[in-house]
Amino acid sequence: MTASKAGEILDIAERLVRRNGYNGFSFRDIASAAGIKSASVHYHFPAKSDLGAAVARRYTERFMAALGDPGASRDPMNTYVAAFRAGLTQDGQMCLCGVLGAENTALPAEVAGEAKRFCELNTAWLERALSRPGQLGAAEDASLRRQALVILSALEGAMIVARNLGNLTVFDEIATGLTEARLLEARQADKGNPR
Repeated sequence: MTASKAGEILDIAERLVRRNGYNGFSFRDIASAAGIKSASVHYHFPAKSDLGAAVARRYTERFMAALGDPGASRDPMNTYVAAFRAGLTQDGQMCLCGVLGAENTALPAEVAGEAKRFCELNTAWLERALSRPGQLGAAEDASLRRQALVILSALEGAMIVARNLGNLTVFDEIATGLTEARLLEARQADKGNPR
């Protein structure tokens, strides 16, 4: 079996997890979609947990690569929102690690660990983006972490609500509301700290 077949297996598994959740697919489903036998899936990924962890790891690496360095972006918050929006608009699916997070208590440890890693890396990226001079709401370290967690949570939630309502503009409304809330917070902070 070639590396390209392993990549195809990962692609199929990612689509199935994003659509049905970790427990919503089997190796048989993947084998059928790939036109191979289940044993061929097991050749690359001996257990479902191995496959789930590999899918989440690859998703995280791709997501972080798409974000790039927050210091190199002219508008890192816009870059961040766009990364979440792209998953919803281009794929019509949820964030893979958001789906896994919803199933966290039923996941094997290695899969849950990869979903946690996604959140940790995203939080760190947002903290770096928020700490840049001139960014709205730049503040102390504890506040940066809190703001980063709010942004990550709001965008994961925006995907769920938009999907539940069957209306992509809901995601945009929530993202705009998030930006407006950050602007208001920055203005209030400026009033409390005159230069």
